[in-house]
Amino acid sequence: MKKLKTYYLHLRHPTTIERKWIFPLAIGSIVSLFLLFLTTLTSPDGTPLLPLYRYYSSYSAANVFVESKLKPLPVSTVPPPPRFAYLVSGSAGDGNMLKRTLQALYHPNNQYVVHLDAESSPEERLDLHNFVTNHPIFIQFKNVRMITKANLVTYRGPTMVANTLHAAAILLKEAGEWDWFINLSASDYPLVTQDDLLHTFSYLPRDLNFIDHTSKIGWKEFQRAKPIIVDPGLYATKKADVFWITQRRSVPTAFKLFTGSAWMVLSRSFIDFCIWGWDNLPRTVLMYYANFISSPEGYFHTVICNAQEFRNTTVNSDLHYISWDNPPKQHPHYLTVEDMQKMVDSNAPFARKFHREDPVLDKIDSDLLFRGKDRLVPGGWCIGSRKNGTDPCSVSGNITALKPTSGAKRLEKLIGSLLSNDNFRPKQCI
Repeated sequence: MKKLKTYYLHLRHPTTIERKWIFPLAIGSIVSLFLLFLTTLTSPDGTPLLPLYRYYSSYSAANVFVESKLKPLPVSTVPPPPRFAYLVSGSAGDGNMLKRTLQALYHPNNQYVVHLDAESSPEERLDLHNFVTNHPIFIQFKNVRMITKANLVTYRGPTMVANTLHAAAILLKEAGEWDWFINLSASDYPLVTQDDLLHTFSYLPRDLNFIDHTSKIGWKEFQRAKPIIVDPGLYATKKADVFWITQRRSVPTAFKLFTGSAWMVLSRSFIDFCIWGWDNLPRTVLMYYANFISSPEGYFHTVICNAQEFRNTTVNSDLHYISWDNPPKQHPHYLTVEDMQKMVDSNAPFARKFHREDPVLDKIDSDLLFRGKDRLVPGGWCIGSRKNGTDPCSVSGNITALKPTSGAKRLEKLIGSLLSNDNFRPKQCI
C-alpha cells in the first residue's frame, strides 16, 4: 500500500528534470522528428523510402498469431472456505441429543470436540464415545474428539468457562488449522447447513468475533458482580448449585465489565490470546470471574472489550434465534413448531432452546437441512448415490466443494445487516 501511495504521489507531483539532461533530451527529440519526417517521403512509384510500416505490419501479424494461441488462466473469485472448530456440550440425559446435533453440524472440513459432563452416567458417556469412534465418516476424517475425562459443569459458575477453555486448548493443540471457534449445547440446533455457513463466512475477514455484548450491566452489578460465589463444580464430585459468601466486593477498576450471551463465534486469533494470555489480561479476568454469577455471560466479553488488539473486531450478535421471557430476558422459552416461521425469518444460523427430540427438530431437518433420520446433512462433499434411499454422504468427494442452499441467502442478509455502517462500528464494545 505504501508503494502504491508513493507511486501515486509521484504521478501527481513529478520531480523537476535536472539541467544536465535538457541538452541530450532536446537532441534526441530533434532526431526523432527527422526520422518521422523521412517515413512520410515516397519514391516516384509510391514506395516508401523508409518502409517502417512493413516491419510494424509483419510484427503485428506475427504478434496476433502468437497471442491467439495464448489462453489466460482462469482466476477464481471465490475465496477458499474457512474451517470451524465446534464445542458441543451437554449434561446427564443429553447423550442422544448430542449425537443428533453433531450429525446436523457435521462437515469434513471442520473440527469438533464433544463433552458430556461428569453428572452423566458412565454408560451414557461410553455410548457417546462409541458413536464418535465408530462412525465411518468420523473415522475417515479424524475430526471428531470426545473429552473422555469429563468435567463437572455448572452453568451459573466458572466451570462452564473452564470447560470452554479446555475444549479450545484441545482444538488449538490437536485440530490443525481452523478459523472460528463456535460453542453450542445439546439444546442448540442449526437452522442452516454447514455449506451455507461455510459459503457465507468465506467472504468475511477471519478476525471478526461474533459476540453479543454490552457494558450497560445495570442490575447485574449488584446481583452478579458484587456478590462472591463459590462453584462446587470446582472441587466436588456431585453437581450442586453455587452458593454465596456473605462478604461483597466492589466493581474492579483495572478493567471494565461487559456482559452478554454465553454463545459466540470467536476468531482463532482471539482464542489463541485467551489461552496464552501474553499480556496477562485473560488470566486476570479469569481469576475475577471465578467468583462471578453466570460467568459464561461475561468472561469472554470483558476480555475482548478490554484488549486493544481485539475490541474493534466485535460484531454484536450471538447468531442465535432465542425467544426470551420479557422481562427480564433471563430464561429462554423452549421452541416448538409454532416458532418455526419466526426462526426462519430471523435469518440466524442457530436457535435455542429445544426439548430433546421435539417435533420441531424433525421439521428443521426436513425443511431447512434436508437431512434424513440418523444421517449427516448433505453437502457438496457428499457424492454417493441417492437411489433407493441410499445416503449420499456415505461416499465423500472434495471436502471444499460447497453447495449452499437458500439458507445461505438468509444468512447473507443477516451478516450484511450486522456489518452495516449503522450496526457494526457504532456497537463495538460500548
